[in-house]
Parts: sequence; structure tokens; C-alpha cells
Amino acid sequence: MNTTPSLRITARGRAVLGLALALPVMALSVFLASPGALADSEVTANDFDYMTVLSGDTLWSIATLVNPEADPRDVVEEIIALNQLESAVLTPGQEIALPR
Repeated sequence: MNTTPSLRITARGRAVLGLALALPVMALSVFLASPGALADSEVTANDFDYMTVLSGDTLWSIATLVNPEADPRDVVEEIIALNQLESAVLTPGQEIALPR
């Protein structure tokens, strides 16, 4: 007669065991799936210049200074988008990024 008790796993035990086996596999697959995702970013720190806003500066005056050949409205839109400005109001001393 066999006196060794048989191993019984409950539903909660099966879930814990499955999770313990699945987590390392998922972590490894996420790590290996995108090794160069950040390296392909098109925006780098060298894609724009910075300037400090002086008293009397407006987005329009800065836009005509940055790119005199372009339509100032387009350049103003680029500056607003690049700096995530909520309004067109600039404060002296504020540092803004300028498109190249």
C-alpha cells in the first residue's frame, strides 16, 4: 500500500503557478521585442535652438526673425506646438525652443 499523499493543486494554486511561470516569459519578450525603440526617435536635442524672450518680444517678431522667408503664421504655429504653449502670451525671461 502506498502511504505517500498525492499532490493536489487548488484553483488558486494553479493561477499562482501559471502567473509565476508567465511573468518572466512576458518580461523577457517585452525586453527583446523592442530593443531599439528609443533610438529611432526623430526628435533630438539638436533639432531646435533656444532663445530667451526679451521685453517686447512677440511670437510674430520671433517668427520673422527665425525664418524671414516663411509665412510668420506657420512659424508661430510651429513655435507654439514645439513649446506646448497654451496661449500666445510670452513672458520676459521665458526660454523657448525655436525650430530650425
